[in-house]
Amino acid sequence: MNPTILLIGTADTKADELLFLKSCIEAQGGRAQVMDVGVLGTPPFAPDIANADVAAAAGTTLAALAALGDENAAMAAMAAGAVALALRAHAAGTLHGVLALGGTMGTDLALDVTAALPLGMPKFIVTTVAYSHLIPPERLAPDLMMILWAGGLYGLNGICRSILSQAAGAVVGACRAVVPAAAARPRVAITSLGKSCLSYMVRLAPALEARGYEPVVFHCTGMGGRAMEGLAAQGAFVAVFDLCLQELANDLQGSVVHSGPDRLRGAIGAGVPVIVAPGASDMIDVQAWAPLAERFEGRPYHAHNRLIGSVAATADEKRTLAAGLGERLCAATGPTALLLPRRGIHAWDLPGEPMHDPEGHRAFMDAMRDAAPPNVDVRDLDLHINDAAFSDAVLAIFDNWRALGHVPPACAKA
Repeated sequence: MNPTILLIGTADTKADELLFLKSCIEAQGGRAQVMDVGVLGTPPFAPDIANADVAAAAGTTLAALAALGDENAAMAAMAAGAVALALRAHAAGTLHGVLALGGTMGTDLALDVTAALPLGMPKFIVTTVAYSHLIPPERLAPDLMMILWAGGLYGLNGICRSILSQAAGAVVGACRAVVPAAAARPRVAITSLGKSCLSYMVRLAPALEARGYEPVVFHCTGMGGRAMEGLAAQGAFVAVFDLCLQELANDLQGSVVHSGPDRLRGAIGAGVPVIVAPGASDMIDVQAWAPLAERFEGRPYHAHNRLIGSVAATADEKRTLAAGLGERLCAATGPTALLLPRRGIHAWDLPGEPMHDPEGHRAFMDAMRDAAPPNVDVRDLDLHINDAAFSDAVLAIFDNWRALGHVPPACAKA
């Protein structure tokens, strides 16, 4: 395949870099389509997609954007136009990957474009703020790849050429190597954490496979939940086992380890059959390498590794989560069940572990039951979430939904 790569940048200020990237892509057998997203300047070459066309796709003109006298507003409009044109090309089947180049301005625009394109399409950004704390996690496409634009703020040099050539080769190679995400079997999403915390997927995955379904397990440390919700909203799954809600708890309590405000809304809003459980949601994640915030001092704490640790949530914080869960479940239009494991919801709340608190856990499960709307099938289970019997309870609900026709049979396409 000779892939077509959408190459995005401000052609008036980044002409040399864009032309170098274009030559690298073409040397690898790809085709580069340069999109100019600059507003004020005139590029020294003719881009494949002119900035006037980008503005028009946003319902405006370059003159109108310049007259705003606000570079932020102008680039936001250009971002909208770039998104519209990229989605149009994707729908037409003429776009195989995206490579964007920029400082903070170009990166801001590129984040919108890459987030709008579907999971699985190769997306790269060469940026002076790669993996920076300036970038909100919720703006990152779950499968986005970034590389630091080292030494490339102004003009080409040996270091800059090395970085740009790597990015060009990476996007062309990814477009050639990507395996289409076609589903031979209907897919079921499972949210979880690593086996040391939540282990139910070890039993659920082979059980689903034995029934003719493809299990897709998402690691709920921020991007995983975002990817699951986005795919569920697109109809990628016939059912969702959303058994780990730690990302939702984190978001409600201001942790950086979250999936944004749409967690537990994608599948619910799409009417997908969903089985929910509050796995690991009585903890708040923190960066293990940073000083513990004053409000968390003195709480039970588990250091998972040198990147991530967790503190126990307070009773008030648990009630906040219960209310947030109830509010989201109210929007459910498809079959929805809420399972409440009364003996614990992760490995670190077992007897002898640092977060064992049976009385607090009982109150937490009661708050969730009280917050659940009448459209949800709520089931109290005298089990721990990692017990084999918990997985059996999940599968029993799934099998009943299959028998009732709520979930397509395994012979059907997802």
